[in-house]
Amino acid sequence: MSLRRKKGRQSKSKVKVMLIKFFDVRGIVHSEFLPQDQTINQQVYREILRRLLRSVREKRQESRQGNSCLLHHNNAPAHDALSIRQSLAEKNIAVLEHLPYLPDLDPCDFFSFPQSQEGHQGDPF
Repeated sequence: MSLRRKKGRQSKSKVKVMLIKFFDVRGIVHSEFLPQDQTINQQVYREILRRLLRSVREKRQESRQGNSCLLHHNNAPAHDALSIRQSLAEKNIAVLEHLPYLPDLDPCDFFSFPQSQEGHQGDPF
């Protein structure tokens, strides 16, 4: 009888899901999971922004004084596409410039994750 323990093997998950979150100082305004293997291009991002604006109108009515708002997103190609910039300008949405990556200043690292449990309790993963 061998007393050797078998080593467990770790395997990578075959399921990759992307969570998109938009938040302000009061918490999560809009979040959604993208379908498996979905990538974000201009068309997908435009639809996400459309749903975001609907969520802002529903959840933060008082924040849209003068029908304008600020958006801070990174400089991914889909975010920086001309059609997206034009669409945001037409909707009177100002985009804040994205700074170079600084790990100690990443909003998701110091804000979003502690509240993730609150915003998604009971959601299937």
